[in-house]
Amino acid sequence: MSRHISEQYDLELGGIRDQLMEMGGLVEQQVKDACLAYFTHDLSLAEDVRVNEKRLNRMELRLDDQCVGIIARRQPAAGDLRNIVGVMKAITDLERIGDEANRIAKMSIQIASMEIPTHQYGDLRSMHDKVNIMLTETLDAFARVNEDVAQQVIRSDDDVDEIYDAIVAQCTRQMQKDTANIPHLLSTIWVARSLERIGDHAKNMAEYVIFQVLGKDVRHPTSAKT
Repeated sequence: MSRHISEQYDLELGGIRDQLMEMGGLVEQQVKDACLAYFTHDLSLAEDVRVNEKRLNRMELRLDDQCVGIIARRQPAAGDLRNIVGVMKAITDLERIGDEANRIAKMSIQIASMEIPTHQYGDLRSMHDKVNIMLTETLDAFARVNEDVAQQVIRSDDDVDEIYDAIVAQCTRQMQKDTANIPHLLSTIWVARSLERIGDHAKNMAEYVIFQVLGKDVRHPTSAKT
């Protein structure tokens, strides 16, 4: 590309990345609000999350259109194309994280009239804290194209999976002893499942950072060897 075209491309891509970070910030807040609504049985906060889901969907559509447009106009190659592909994949993961936050909000609405359990959702709060850190770090890694932070996010996913397995096992045992509390325990499992998926999407975004830096797809490493 000529210098002028290259500068225009950089400006367009920079604008898209800025909007991606704005979308990431909204998604981060959605996850926090949805979980807080669940922990505190705050019906109003859960409804706010449901409303903001529409805003996220509009942002996704706008960013997708802009990415397709820049590919069509600029026909980027090699590293430039990797950057755009990484952004497009990240947009999809952020939208899906928003979907999971929306699911947690819906679950919050369903249990809003129930009594808050004595354990105060301790394990679930711990899982949310770890997932929230993953999401914050993966957005930071994406903004700064930082491979080291991205690798840290990928490693953190194992911890989240362990907490999820522990929550499912614990809730299953409790359901066998306390059948009257089954609806509440099931909702906890579903919220934990959404948090586990959010961790997976954060991990995906971290993998896209490595793809942008190294041009190497680190997903499914064992299958790549077969």
